[in-house]
Amino acid sequence: MTDPFNQLLSTNRRHFLRNSSAGVGAMALASLLGRTSKADQKSTPSIQNGLPHFAPKAKRVIYLFQSGGPAQQDLFDYKPLLNKMHGKDLPAKIRGEQRLTGMSAHQSSLPLAGSKYKFNQYGESGAWLSELLPHHQKIVDDVCFIRSLHTEAINHDPAITMFQTGSQIAGRPSFGSWLSYGLGSENSELPAFIVLATSGKSGQPLYSRLWGSGFLDSRYQGVRFRSGKDAVFYLSNPDGVCQSRRRAQLDSIADLNRLQLKRELDPEIESRIAQYEMAFSMQTSVPEVTDLSDEPDSTFELYGEDARIPGTFAANCLMARRMAQRGVRFVQLYHQGWDQHNNLPKGITTQAKETDQASAALIQDLKQRGMLDDTLVIWGGEFGRTSYCQGVMTADNYGRDHHPRCFTSWVAGGGVKPGITIGKTDDFGYNNVEDPVHVHDFNATMLHLLGIDHEQLTYKYQGRRFRLTDVHGNVVDKILA
Repeated sequence: MTDPFNQLLSTNRRHFLRNSSAGVGAMALASLLGRTSKADQKSTPSIQNGLPHFAPKAKRVIYLFQSGGPAQQDLFDYKPLLNKMHGKDLPAKIRGEQRLTGMSAHQSSLPLAGSKYKFNQYGESGAWLSELLPHHQKIVDDVCFIRSLHTEAINHDPAITMFQTGSQIAGRPSFGSWLSYGLGSENSELPAFIVLATSGKSGQPLYSRLWGSGFLDSRYQGVRFRSGKDAVFYLSNPDGVCQSRRRAQLDSIADLNRLQLKRELDPEIESRIAQYEMAFSMQTSVPEVTDLSDEPDSTFELYGEDARIPGTFAANCLMARRMAQRGVRFVQLYHQGWDQHNNLPKGITTQAKETDQASAALIQDLKQRGMLDDTLVIWGGEFGRTSYCQGVMTADNYGRDHHPRCFTSWVAGGGVKPGITIGKTDDFGYNNVEDPVHVHDFNATMLHLLGIDHEQLTYKYQGRRFRLTDVHGNVVDKILA
C-alpha cells in the first residue's frame, strides 16, 4: 500500500492545486468560466458565476483597427487655423516639452501642415468630416467620435501593443483574449476570438502576439482566418482521409492526451484536447461562414464591389458581420498602411477609399438587422499624426510624423451614445484641451459596455493580479447611452 505521507511529499504544487479539495484549481476555473471543456460539451454559454458583473449592453465586439496611425487632421478633426497658418512654424508654446520621434527631431523647422481636404458638417449631430469619407456621412448620427484619445507610446510596435494588450511591453493577453477568458463563447463551432487582416497590404508588421493569450491559457488566443481556399491552415483533411477516419484519429489522440494529463496534470493538455475538438468542428463551420455565395447582390452594393474579393477590407467587414451573427465574441480586423510620413495625400486617399464604404456599411448592415444594439464596433489606430510636416513640404504634398498626444477614433452600437463627439483639441490639433481619454480609459469603457468592471477582470500571474487596464483607467460616462 502506498504511504500517504510519502505520496504527499512527492506531490508538486500543480498536483496539489488540481487534486486537493476535489480539485481546487478545476473548481476555481469552473467557477470563473461557468462551463466545461469544449471537448466535454457542445455549448459554451457565457459565464454564470461572477461575470458579467452587471447587465451588458454589448454581447460582442468588432474592432476595425487601422494600423499605422490615421491622420486625424485630414479625416475627422477640422482645424481652420491650422490651414490658415500652413507653412508657418509650430509655436514653441504649443509643443512645450513634448518629445519628437527620431524622424523629425532634427528638422531645422517644424512647419505646420494644414489639410488639403475640404470639411463639412453632416447629420443632425453636425459632425465634421473630410471629403475623404463620403460614406461616413451616412453614419455620423449612429457613432460617437472621440477626438481626445492619447497614449504614452510614440512608436508603432509599443503603441499598437498598448491598445491591444494594455501594455507597451509584449507578453500580456490581448483584448479579445481577455473577453474569451472572461465571457466565453456563444458558439462552440467557431472560436470566440477571430482575426482578419487585409491581404496584400504593407506597412508596420502585425505580430501574432497582438492577438495572443499571453499568460492566459492558450485556448483564449485569437485564431487568424486568411483569404483563399483554406481560411485556417491545416484544417482540411488530407486527400484520402474521410471524416469518420479523422474522428477516430482525434479520439485516439484524445485518449493519449488524457493519459498524459493524468500523469502530468498540466492544464495546457486540456486545452490541447479542446483545441483539437474545436478544429474538428471548424471543418464544417468555417467553410459555411466564409462562403459569401448566399449573400444577395444588395449586400455587395452596400459594402462595395471589393467585398466580392476575398481578403479585402470590405470582404473582411462583411465576414465580421457573418461571424457576429453566429455568436463569435470578438472579431479583430487589421488594415495596414496608414503610416504616411511623406506623400500623405496619395497614401491617405488610397486608405480612405479602401475602408470608408465598408466601415459605414458595417454599421448600416448591423443596424438594419437589429444587431447594432448589442454589437460594439470600434474604429481607430494606435496614435495620430503631427500637425507639422515631416520632411520637405510642397504646395500639394506633405507628410506627418507620429503623434500620441491627441487623436481620433469612433465607436458605435452596444450601449454607446450615438451622434455625439467627445473631447476637443487645440486650434492646432496638437494638444487635448477638453475631456482627454487615455487608452486605459478607453478600454475600461469598452469593457463596461460588455458588462465588465475592468478592475475585477483579473488574472494572477507571477504573484501579481493583471488586468487589461493595468492599474489605471476610468470609465468615460459621456460615451455611455
